[in-house]
Amino acid sequence: MTDPTIKGESFKEIIVMEQTRFNTVDDLARFATIAVGGKTTGVYWANGVVFIYYPLPTSTEITAKALIEEKKVYWAFVSYALMPQYRSIIETKERIMVPVIDMSTSNLFLKVGQWLKSQP
Repeated sequence: MTDPTIKGESFKEIIVMEQTRFNTVDDLARFATIAVGGKTTGVYWANGVVFIYYPLPTSTEITAKALIEEKKVYWAFVSYALMPQYRSIIETKERIMVPVIDMSTSNLFLKVGQWLKSQP
C-alpha cells in the first residue's frame, strides 16, 4: 500500500455576485445577526476590512465543476465595513456581540479585503 500524496492548491478566482458596504462595523454586526435569524454569528477580518460572505452551494453541477476544474468559487453575497484595526468582538449599542475572526494569515482573505477596500 502506498502513502497518499498531499497537495495544496489555491483558488484561482473568487467571483462576488453582489456586495454591500456598510458605513459602520455596528451596522454590519446588526445585519449579520439578522441574516442568521438572530443567532450568534461570526465575521471575518483581513486587511482592514470586516466582512461576511455567503457562498453559492457547490451542490449544483455547474458550481462543482467550476470549483474542481477551474479552481473558481462563487460568492453570492458579501457584506463588509472598513475596520482598520482588528478587534476580537464587535459590540453594538444594543448589546449585540459578534465575534471577529482574524484571517490575516490567509492570503486569500487578504486579497478579498484588498479588493473590498477598492470598491466604490
